Amino acid sequence: MLIRVPWYPSFPWSEVTPDRLYVSRRSFMAGTAAALLAPALGEAAAPAIPAGAPLKATRNAKLSLDEPPTKFESATTYNNFYEFGTDKDDPSRLGHTLKTRPWALEVSGLCAKPRKFDIEELLKMAPLEERVYSLRCVEAWSMIIPWIGFPLSELLKRVEPTGQAKYVEFLTLVDPEQFPGQKRGIFGFSLEWPYTEGLRMDEALHPLTLLTFGMYGQALPYQNGAPVRVIIPWKYGFKSGKSLVKVRLTADEPKTSWNVAAPSEYGFYSNVNPAVDHPRWSQATERRIGEFRRRKTQPFNGYADQVASLYTGMDLKKYY
Repeated sequence: MLIRVPWYPSFPWSEVTPDRLYVSRRSFMAGTAAALLAPALGEAAAPAIPAGAPLKATRNAKLSLDEPPTKFESATTYNNFYEFGTDKDDPSRLGHTLKTRPWALEVSGLCAKPRKFDIEELLKMAPLEERVYSLRCVEAWSMIIPWIGFPLSELLKRVEPTGQAKYVEFLTLVDPEQFPGQKRGIFGFSLEWPYTEGLRMDEALHPLTLLTFGMYGQALPYQNGAPVRVIIPWKYGFKSGKSLVKVRLTADEPKTSWNVAAPSEYGFYSNVNPAVDHPRWSQATERRIGEFRRRKTQPFNGYADQVASLYTGMDLKKYY
């Protein structure tokens, strides 16, 4: 068995540049270099807005948890983002390969006004709010993160869903050059690409469902789903698709990546339910990143008062 022995530096941690500042500075320098080259290369070479750039938002206290956020360094270095790889630190190590400008989000399917939205247009579509949500992973760990975005319903109403639209499907970018984890076999594991997720229409329109562009007062870091993702706080984190490029409105329940890969482990609904264990571990408790003791998992991740009515009459063990 290979045991990883931690390495301890010979200098105090106080002298280490914080990861947040390092990532922001590196992104800023890359953006500055691109800006200097742009006049010579033409309009197509306009610099990308760096991940970590400040992103202003108004705190929505009514929809925010009154808990201290997880440390920024933890939230940006302990991630599941299989497009980059399967290890928790792969996204932060390899995320610099992602190019977030130009970027567009195409909304199509059963709607009266299908169209593409440029990322800059999306950022101006509705007032940006900061909401402190709990993010619960199916692996039984959780974080508290101040996300920045606006309700997904603001986007959907602009395309005017038809009466036949019952579900919303989310698809992420496919580009193995930017996402090394999409190169089959390179990490010994692969999902079907694009990564696909979905919600029932009433779930997608719920006020808690957030089209998300930032966290901790800044634009989303690459490893956290830049430049646009979705957050559904009462569901397990894998439902929250990252680096979205397409949203489709459908009449039928979409096939989602994890449900296709392992249907006995990952259901379509994926609501946080401590009474339904994962086949390989219990969901009754969770470990909050930064804490030692485990805590009891709350139904719907603590959002039962707001969302339980969506599932009235449903067998939540059958529709897990």
